[in-house]
Amino acid sequence: MKEKISITSIASISPLGSTLEETWKAYQDSDHYFSLKEMNGEQTFMAPLSASAKLKVDELRESDSKYRKLDDSVLFAMVASRMAVAQSGWENTSEFGINMGSSRGATKLFEAYHSEFLKTGISSTLSSPTTTLGNISSWVSHDLGATGPDISHSITCSTGLHSVLNGVAWLNSGMSSKFLVGASEAPLTNFTIAQMKALKIYAKAPESNPGSVVDVLKEAERSQSYPCQSLNMKKEYNTMILGEAASVACLETGVVENALAVIEGVGFATEILKHNTSISANAICFQKSMKMALGNMNSAEVDAIVMHAPGTIKGDSSEYNAIKEVFGDDMPKLTTNKWKIGHTFATSGMLNLELAVLMLRNNKMVSVPFLEKKSKERNLRKIVVNAVGFGGNAVSILISKNE
Repeated sequence: MKEKISITSIASISPLGSTLEETWKAYQDSDHYFSLKEMNGEQTFMAPLSASAKLKVDELRESDSKYRKLDDSVLFAMVASRMAVAQSGWENTSEFGINMGSSRGATKLFEAYHSEFLKTGISSTLSSPTTTLGNISSWVSHDLGATGPDISHSITCSTGLHSVLNGVAWLNSGMSSKFLVGASEAPLTNFTIAQMKALKIYAKAPESNPGSVVDVLKEAERSQSYPCQSLNMKKEYNTMILGEAASVACLETGVVENALAVIEGVGFATEILKHNTSISANAICFQKSMKMALGNMNSAEVDAIVMHAPGTIKGDSSEYNAIKEVFGDDMPKLTTNKWKIGHTFATSGMLNLELAVLMLRNNKMVSVPFLEKKSKERNLRKIVVNAVGFGGNAVSILISKNE
């Protein structure tokens, strides 16, 4: 990186809450935030927005008749962006760029419009403009009155951290001094969840009438306290669960006084595809992205890693193997939040970044409660944040405490 970048604010709406204080408080308990809901005729685990977050979205939707036609993913992004800008003190400026991404985009509206088309053979007037990917960043820009560049993109589950990469690139180029980056995802819809179940990676809910003794034992295991076993390297089945959220950060060039944390390095890499969802056993992409983010820094200086760890057998193990390859005997403390709030696709990397910022600010590790603690507590000064998407598209961000 040409110059360090300050994170002057970060905001989110998620299953954990709608403020940093509410989110940090939620991280202090050992509860998960999943609930069971009937989807496509069967009980399904999912992590919806918290009550306070839903209230903010509903208030925004009802504040303007135009907003009632927008997808949840757009409204989520607008709410989170307003909060991030308010925290950063950017209200008196319009000179900042925006990069908002999403993996799935307008899932709810797209499914509704397509269902209507199949029944009537006619498409609704607003079906195109309200479901295009650029709709998210465009509405955020319109809402905030920003005059800088307005960018949209979709790079599967690493989309959020790719927004950070783009923001860093614009700031380091000197073409902008402030950038709003983030992602929004509203994937709790019938077709989206059906897609994940078709891949055989979704956590199964307890069945009411299991068959054999083996089935009974497996269902008992699935209905344990933590249905998503992210980072459990001994699990014998996939346990990914979807959640919904939006998270946005304000970035500024250099190290500024009010920075929550400082971006010291960024890394990215892709793998040669062997399958549409593939990643190598030792996650070569993660090895490359983490090494790039570290640069010439001694790996022993990294205190923790917030892992992508989706709760699948291959996804968790490959990332863990990559970390062992890069850090060797200097293994940092490892954590993830997907056991608690599930996988929010594009937003997952941004929520990982938020968790890392909160841990640095409070100098406290948020651990996975069902895993053994193998190391002593240590001061948190530098944390690596990981995300990867289908096809091995990895991003790693190195952040440090603003001291």
